[in-house]
Amino acid sequence: MKTSNKIWIALGTGFAIGTLLGVLFAPEKGADTRKKISDTSTKLSEQLKEKVQKSKEKLMAFKEDVKERIDALNEQAENII
Repeated sequence: MKTSNKIWIALGTGFAIGTLLGVLFAPEKGADTRKKISDTSTKLSEQLKEKVQKSKEKLMAFKEDVKERIDALNEQAENII
């Protein structure tokens, strides 16, 4: 795993844990605390989905780029033969 991926995972985990602890220790009613936890988890879930989608798009673009380069190399090889 790349170092940058490890950093993002660590930051995301730290953010989630910090948020959860902050909400749990806040002096509010249980219902309010549960709502905040629910809202935060929904927000984090949406952010994760967005990052996964962007990663998929980047991977597909990379795949297309590699395919185009391989096709170009095959064409060059055919021209040489």
